[in-house]
Amino acid sequence: MKTVAVTGGIGGGKSTVCSILKERGIPVYDSDSAAKRLYAVDESLLDSIEEAFGCGIRLADGSFDARKLASIVFSSPEKLRTLEEIVHPAVKRDFLRWKAAQADRFESEGPSAIFFGNEPFCVIESAIILNKPEFLSLADKVVMVDAPLALRLQRACGRDGASQTEVIRRMAAQSFDLSKVDLMIRNDGSFDELKGSVAKVFSSI
Repeated sequence: MKTVAVTGGIGGGKSTVCSILKERGIPVYDSDSAAKRLYAVDESLLDSIEEAFGCGIRLADGSFDARKLASIVFSSPEKLRTLEEIVHPAVKRDFLRWKAAQADRFESEGPSAIFFGNEPFCVIESAIILNKPEFLSLADKVVMVDAPLALRLQRACGRDGASQTEVIRRMAAQSFDLSKVDLMIRNDGSFDELKGSVAKVFSSI
């Protein structure tokens, strides 16, 4: 089974594209959601993080304290790299297990009637994949979803309830090496136009 990565900046619409793909019966692995799930269920992951930073990151009931971890790493690029060196391999292992399960399902059931083509493939949704070789190596193709900056800013502010200053700061922290992108989807029109672009791009894959 092939893997197609879907990436893009804040407000570009990669999650909307992935929702369209899901409706077509294409399995989508959301890397951000997967990491949050692993924090909640993988005790060994939390143990490794606590060992690395020498302090607890759990609440009184034993659950993961996201705010505590954020306060530790996001003011220190070095500590953030340490965290990524622990978390990213766990996410990669989880993705490979998930992909194997999808391949088994396709082998027994086949693609849905509204699937793109007959060759099964899955999608990994990730904003950071172009800058992370360990994840980029998982993808056979990379599709980037983009839109004009003003439109992205409008969407992100409306969706997150954040100020323009905060969203611009978050956007500035993202970078994309377009030489690693195979196909682009321009998301600057209506939802129906976006669905048409998704169909055209993924049919070509």
